[in-house]
Amino acid sequence: MAVLTCWLGVGCHEAAAGPIRQANAQAAYSQPQTHAGSAAAAAVAPAASEPTPVAPRAHVYIFRGALGPLFSTGMDRLAEKIVRAGIPARAYEFTLCPFIASMAIDKYRQDPAPIVLIGHSMGGRCALEFSEKLRDAGIPVSLVVTIDPAHMSPDVPANVERYINIFLSKSVLGGGDIKPVAGFPGHYASYDVQKHDEISHITIDKVDAIHQQLVTKILQISATPSKTDDEILPLRYAVPANADIELWDSGMAVTARPGDTLQTLALQYHLPLWSLTQVNPMPDDMPLVPGERITVPRHLEPSLTTAAASASSGR
Repeated sequence: MAVLTCWLGVGCHEAAAGPIRQANAQAAYSQPQTHAGSAAAAAVAPAASEPTPVAPRAHVYIFRGALGPLFSTGMDRLAEKIVRAGIPARAYEFTLCPFIASMAIDKYRQDPAPIVLIGHSMGGRCALEFSEKLRDAGIPVSLVVTIDPAHMSPDVPANVERYINIFLSKSVLGGGDIKPVAGFPGHYASYDVQKHDEISHITIDKVDAIHQQLVTKILQISATPSKTDDEILPLRYAVPANADIELWDSGMAVTARPGDTLQTLALQYHLPLWSLTQVNPMPDDMPLVPGERITVPRHLEPSLTTAAASASSGR
């Protein structure tokens, strides 16, 4: 891993990923030979073919906030975790945003891998402005994550396929409650963690549980389809103080059956009850009307080939 000093006079961190370890994707199948007197052994049946694992790949750009080397060091830690997982990642100062966006456009045209943008504070604002530049160039963004972004950040543009905002609603330094543009077609999830007293603007970028979830999403993103057969519903949560911060991608509609309540649906889908009551405001024990639409949070799932690639790489 190398630490570079940008030629523009602003510090940036580069983490160079090593080669992705790939295990043999084919299992060895054997079958006992059969003999009839002195006859030659019968041919062994060929091994069944297995799907070729899809190696995780992405272009990941991470941006610190103001005074990043002092207050946004969590972005450097996140970059290091992504690199250790096998994908190149870099953490930049937000002041380099226009320059890095121009480089990203050229790189994508040469190698159209999924683009991931993550930013803390002013770096969050940068991630959204970066997305707008890619929109103008006709380039999609697979995932944007803003971590307590600045108040004056732009809306989420329509070329973003998945957007997650984690913020502190009462934060003066951040506090950006980011909304999508009208008609936004992608996955949207917003998490206000203001009730978590252990988190502040200068620690929210360093939460390991958030880092680990983001690393998993990035590893799976090259084979996780953003388009689904069902309706995509936005999620907006105020995470309770004693609740884990789980980063669902969006909501989906399920149809209530006779005897269903929010309590039974929470058990059925293995969800905390608050995740249903906040987006479906009703008593949690009230019988639902059969056929009633209920919003349920969900994680987008990768294909089996990507899961096999991650397993074979030891991740």
